[in-house]
Amino acid sequence: MKFALQAGQILKPQMAFSGYNKPVNERTVSSFRKIAIAPHPSLPEANKEAYKIAQFLTQHGQESLMAMLYEEKLVQSIEKHEIDLLIVLGGDGTMLRAGHICGPYDIPILGINAGRFGFLMEIRLNEWKQYLPRLLKGDFWLEKRMMLFCSHKRAGVELTTHHVLNEVVVGRGKIVRPVHLETHVDGRYLTTYVADALIAATATGSTAYALAAGGPILPPELRNILLVAVAPHLSIDRGIVLAEGSSVRVIVHTDHDALLCIDGQEPISLLDQDQVDVCAAEHNACFVRFQDPGYFYRNLTPHMNRNPATGIAR
Repeated sequence: MKFALQAGQILKPQMAFSGYNKPVNERTVSSFRKIAIAPHPSLPEANKEAYKIAQFLTQHGQESLMAMLYEEKLVQSIEKHEIDLLIVLGGDGTMLRAGHICGPYDIPILGINAGRFGFLMEIRLNEWKQYLPRLLKGDFWLEKRMMLFCSHKRAGVELTTHHVLNEVVVGRGKIVRPVHLETHVDGRYLTTYVADALIAATATGSTAYALAAGGPILPPELRNILLVAVAPHLSIDRGIVLAEGSSVRVIVHTDHDALLCIDGQEPISLLDQDQVDVCAAEHNACFVRFQDPGYFYRNLTPHMNRNPATGIAR
């Protein structure tokens, strides 16, 4: 059977099949109205498998939408609540992007690892045929992960806001000189870090940049904010786990360039006296899971022993 699909094309079911031959019992047909499939545009294998997934869903009576991860059509469909689930194929960065666009609209995300590390994903690229039938039967659970809301202000005027899944980083720019980061928690002065950067991370982000900077690992269900300084000089050099519901304010003091970076995206330039506010977002990122809730600890050590730079984690 030949199958051709253009980005943005909606697939409507013509006949439901279990596997590729047997009719589906109606009780097992997915309750999803429409599923979006979004591969990372720079990964050829992800694109190839995305088409196969679209075909699989169509043959199982499921309406779907195919779009590239960064395509505006996909974003608009999510904002209009036209889809009930987003399947993404890529790496951890792909999951972060999916969290940014799906989190505010409470749309679950199923990640399929087409990258090298895939810490946030549990399905490998060659395993989706084992799991999608379970998805369509409702044999999964939803894991909610806290996101952050970040606001960048200058002279009291809000310039940008951001939804954050991993971390907010306030730090120095290209000049290798520390910045002074006056930090307040819940409106009370905490300390002034003299450091390369200060990381405000979620539990999800505790295994990312914060971990590399010496911070602790937090269970994914926690709703705390983790503060970790990067290369602090005569400053607090231990991570601080803030109580649930805490808010953080960082005021930048510098005579050279400084930056704000959200989940590793393009940095935003900061000036002296700029203010960055961070608190828990009103919504969560929601991940589709098939393993039992203890998966996080079971998978932790194997992931820690796999340096993605070696290529072993492919």
